[in-house]
Amino acid sequence: MAGPIDAAGQGRSGSASASWQALGTGVVLRVADPDALDAARTAVEGELDAIDRACSRFRRDSELTALNASAGRGMPVGALLLEAVELALRAAELTDGDVDPTIGRALELAGYDRDWTLLACAREGEPPGGAGGPPPAVVARVRGGWSTVRVDHESAVVTLPAGVKLDLGATAKAWAADRCAAAAATAGVCGALVGIGGDISTAGNAPAGGWRIRVTDDHRSDPSAPGQTVAVRSGGLATSSTAVRRWSHGGRTMHHIIDPSTGEPVLRTWRTVSVAAADCADANIAATAALVRADAAPAWLQSIGLPARLTAWDGRVRLTGEWPAREPLHSGGGEARGAAARPESHRSAA
Repeated sequence: MAGPIDAAGQGRSGSASASWQALGTGVVLRVADPDALDAARTAVEGELDAIDRACSRFRRDSELTALNASAGRGMPVGALLLEAVELALRAAELTDGDVDPTIGRALELAGYDRDWTLLACAREGEPPGGAGGPPPAVVARVRGGWSTVRVDHESAVVTLPAGVKLDLGATAKAWAADRCAAAAATAGVCGALVGIGGDISTAGNAPAGGWRIRVTDDHRSDPSAPGQTVAVRSGGLATSSTAVRRWSHGGRTMHHIIDPSTGEPVLRTWRTVSVAAADCADANIAATAALVRADAAPAWLQSIGLPARLTAWDGRVRLTGEWPAREPLHSGGGEARGAAARPESHRSAA
């Protein structure tokens, strides 16, 4: 995942940052004006709380939990959940169903039935299924059905088919980063960057040379972790990985990237895929679809013009679009002079 946001370089452009836990993962906020940090954090915390109450699959009191429980009949929903569901269905349409929000039951069958922090984690650093072991398997297959979800935008009513559960994990976290970055920039009246679990969005004017980001498997890594440092001037950068958010279930190693065609965790795919786009939501849609598409992903990403970095389990790296082949060079003042991801000039498959 996109990793540390240049903690070592803090202060060179007068920026300030804060980090905390929310939505079951780490949140990083950085603002170009140190005096704006408190106001920006308050705005971000408000957004995160509202999104959690609307979209969490693990909160008994969330709107999404109520919507899943009402499958088979229409339910009026609030503006936030309506927007999140429409984005998830858009992701499914753009990717021909490879990013499908109707995989909630498949995730439960794979063992992802509670908040990530409560799962018994598998060993990191080995491919899904365990070294030399059989591939992960679930006891039943649950086919997705995104095209059967009905949304009446005017009346704000969502209808799920009976037996279907939505999971918005493939889009909601990145969408939350976009909303939070915009809220932080507005509240602080300055450039802002928000990272949620490594999915990163920016708003307002970036510091000279852009926001420096270390792209790694795990957003919790320190700057020495294997990866690449890039500079993002606007837009978003998202990473999807089969190497980090994994757990043991039924004696096998599982992960959260579900292949909707099988209802099982995708096998024989990339270790990590990072994508830059005009916003974090589009970047994450493309990164998740790339893991599902596996060997076909580089050609697909190239065809839609998105800068991407795909890392195989043996460490080999493939680049597409304008993703830089090397890390940016910096002058004494910290300005990025080399090639850098420029997501402002790209969108996903939209």
